[in-house]
Amino acid sequence: MSESYAPTVHLTPRQEVLRGMRDMVPLVVGATPFGLIFGTLAASSNLSAGAAVAMSVLVFAGSAQFVSLGLLAAGTAVPLVILTTFVVNLRHLLYAVTLMPHLQGLDPKWKLLFSFWLTDESFAVGIGRYNQPDQSPHKHWYLLGANALMYGNWVLCTVLGVTLGQQLPNAAALGLDFAMVVTFIGLVVPYLTTRPMLLATAVAGLVALAAHGLPHQLGLFLAAIAGLITAALSDPFTPEAERDAP
Repeated sequence: MSESYAPTVHLTPRQEVLRGMRDMVPLVVGATPFGLIFGTLAASSNLSAGAAVAMSVLVFAGSAQFVSLGLLAAGTAVPLVILTTFVVNLRHLLYAVTLMPHLQGLDPKWKLLFSFWLTDESFAVGIGRYNQPDQSPHKHWYLLGANALMYGNWVLCTVLGVTLGQQLPNAAALGLDFAMVVTFIGLVVPYLTTRPMLLATAVAGLVALAAHGLPHQLGLFLAAIAGLITAALSDPFTPEAERDAP
């Protein structure tokens, strides 16, 4: 995701922040239509403009926000909405486990901030930086810059969608959300370097298609579990050199 860093050169915190923001720009572009559509749909639902913006500020989870928006518009009980969004976001536990070894030495305030900002995009960009060979002590500043840009853009797009939504009443039908699909493809492809990764991705994709009709996006959760199991089962049969590929 990000460029190579010379092992003997340590970037300053400011440089790390700017690099993180720069590397997040392509993913921000992909997420922008998604945020606009959320704000537009919220404007045409039973959710007030203030509540829609507050959801992006306090929840900051695109897929969970879309699911909860639909449930709230249908009059679903709040406990069920909370449970559903929890299930949808379970994949973040997988991201957290992967990042945990890199964040162990940080102050709890940093960990709390990064746990709130953890998204598919921030994980992809952040783990790419942590996998770089240099031993810079400021890599968390890179993660700060990347996450801050994504968060600010998401909230801004929600505000624009809410305020300008009436001018684009059929925004969801314009196909703008396809930008997010392309973004996720860009997140996945660079990591398909080993047999377990390839097999896990293939199995997860097939399960996601087969379970697409399940309610509350449960198919995505099942696909993630199937991919993890596939990777775990195939890893012992993978040559050491291939397993350690970046």
